[in-house]
Amino acid sequence: MGAMWAGGLACALAGCGMPGAPQPPSLNLPMPVENLTAVRAGDQVTLAWTMPTRTTDKLLLKDAVSVRVCREAEGAKQCLDTGLVAPGASGHTVDALPAALATGTPRPLAYVVELQNSKGRSAGPSNAATVLAGAAPAGVDGLTAEVRKDGVVLRWTPVAGAAGLVRLQRKLVAQAATKKSKGQQDALAAPPEPALENLLVETGPQDGRALDKTAQFGETYVYQAQRVARVEAGGKQLELDGAWSSPLTVLVRDVFPPAVPAGLAAVAVAGEASGGAGIDLNWQPDGDEDLAGYVVYRRETGGAWQRISGAKPVAVPAYHDGTAQAGHTYAYAVTAVGQNGQESARSAAAQETMPQQ
Repeated sequence: MGAMWAGGLACALAGCGMPGAPQPPSLNLPMPVENLTAVRAGDQVTLAWTMPTRTTDKLLLKDAVSVRVCREAEGAKQCLDTGLVAPGASGHTVDALPAALATGTPRPLAYVVELQNSKGRSAGPSNAATVLAGAAPAGVDGLTAEVRKDGVVLRWTPVAGAAGLVRLQRKLVAQAATKKSKGQQDALAAPPEPALENLLVETGPQDGRALDKTAQFGETYVYQAQRVARVEAGGKQLELDGAWSSPLTVLVRDVFPPAVPAGLAAVAVAGEASGGAGIDLNWQPDGDEDLAGYVVYRRETGGAWQRISGAKPVAVPAYHDGTAQAGHTYAYAVTAVGQNGQESARSAAAQETMPQQ
């Protein structure tokens, strides 16, 4: 009995079986957004953010949350409900600027988003994302592309007085199959090409071109361009971007031959030479990465050029013509052939006479 009394006393002192202190009800307020971004292009501002997953009470959000987007310029604030967004989702919306904010001198324009519970209450605004109101730079018109061996040349229509920066955006939409040599390890393979790249080009009043040297043969890209103005506002340098140009799809096809071989020399050799009597040819090696080999041509005075090398390209920059006949004078020329099958123009000719035996 004494043991039971002692146990009961200990439980009573510890509060066994008794309800705890009452907890305040959850306000169910979504945590504020922390990563709002705003990007203006022309007269539209694109806003993006990540929705929280918990309330200010650290409880998981179960239902979609009401989102309100607010913009403030020159002391005037305007808010607009944009609908419901699920917890943890990527939120985004596009704000079409009214004429009052899309004209005039550049000035700061700040955005915030507020998340509201079912009772319309909020835990506060997000971080502020600032762009510039005012007249945007002129759009880029007439965007065209020309594929060259050294890259893609982009051209557009110049605008008087529109010197400054042009942003070129390149999106990879179809990637060429990579070719691996036998035994090549994955660790040595080239890293994958970024899906989206941007390049700023400094332009003059009459300039309307740029060269994309990093475009790769076999790839398909979509190019767009916009003019960019940089403005000091509130002690910070901000960008005021014009509207994006119409998209331009470019298939970068390799239709270019290797460089024309140079330095061709021809020397007659006697029968005791290792290759037998004939005329030895050699030339400077071609440095093109896509080189498949060379083709050797020959003609006699007044005759037509004839291919004398085999059906497959010659792998090295040298060739022995063992069919040259004694007492005949020949002119030789060499071309380079790429992996794409394209053949260069013929090299400068080299002439040699096969002596009498």
